[in-house]
Amino acid sequence: MNNQFGRPGRLYRDLNRAMISGVCAGVARQISVDPLWVRGAAVAGVIFAPMVVLPGYALAVVLVPKA
Repeated sequence: MNNQFGRPGRLYRDLNRAMISGVCAGVARQISVDPLWVRGAAVAGVIFAPMVVLPGYALAVVLVPKA
């Protein structure tokens, strides 16, 4: 999603389309894809690299502001 200057806007947690905390929905909104794709990638990441994805998700929940 671009702002008026053509640059990507800020990342926010999308609580309207959230399943858990809105991180995946916010990322999906930011890159203009369906949240299902981002959630699928997150699940795959948890299966194959949980020691990286779970702390990253937890940090995103804390650091990324609500929309």
